[in-house]
Amino acid sequence: NPKCELILKAQVHAGGRGKGHFKETGMKGGVKVLTEVDEVEDFTGQMLGNTLVTKQTGEAGQPVSMVLVNEGLEIESEKYFAILMDRAYNGPCMVASSEGGMDIEEVAETNPDAIVTEAIDIFAGVQPEQTERLARAMGFREENIPEAQAQMSKMYDMFIGEDATQVEINPFAEGKYAGRDEASTVFCVDAKLGFDQNSEYRHKELFAMRDTSMEDARDVEADEIGVEYIGLDGNIGCMVNGAGLAMGTMDIIKLKGGDPANFCDLGGGVNEQQVSAAF
Repeated sequence: NPKCELILKAQVHAGGRGKGHFKETGMKGGVKVLTEVDEVEDFTGQMLGNTLVTKQTGEAGQPVSMVLVNEGLEIESEKYFAILMDRAYNGPCMVASSEGGMDIEEVAETNPDAIVTEAIDIFAGVQPEQTERLARAMGFREENIPEAQAQMSKMYDMFIGEDATQVEINPFAEGKYAGRDEASTVFCVDAKLGFDQNSEYRHKELFAMRDTSMEDARDVEADEIGVEYIGLDGNIGCMVNGAGLAMGTMDIIKLKGGDPANFCDLGGGVNEQQVSAAF
């Protein structure tokens, strides 16, 4: 259908795409709502091969080498849903809000009461009464509550089964496909997934999907060497055995008026080749 609504999204590993801009062309927005199929080709040409800068990428931005084209949705309401590992609960925790479609940090600041949390007993798993409480707190229509519960339960199974550290759906929405005469239902419109790097040996296929072009080249190289590296803005490099000593070294540099250029922890079992490569 040449007159349907289509959503075009630049695929980068960062949020805030809709409010971003392209460094080379100045074009605003990495998410476009289009009604003509021809427009998809036009805007795709302006996205691919260019760099999208958002609030989460920093000024360097991220290269766009892939786009997503999806059938448009008539969204009636947007909610927020996430599953995280939380030390405060010694296990998984579900976080939900009726104020989806915006930064959860902003919601936490301006309206913290709109955020509801539900600690999950990792041995018992998520219970139907818990997902029902969350679905009602998010404000789903009565007829959509069972579907919202089913999706939350499946997401929890994925979270545990794939050794995830984060499953974030924003927005977790109610609506229907644009132009279709169907009943309202529940959609996961956008998602962010994070996985425990220590579980890589169990999920080879999953980790093979990693796109290192979206990451800082220094971080990728550090992973290959087997050291912990975090780039900072200073001018004094720190290469230390052990995270505690690395933190202490950075504190002393700051205390004496300097600025560390990086956090580089080689770890206790480091060998000569790793030290050389890290340096």
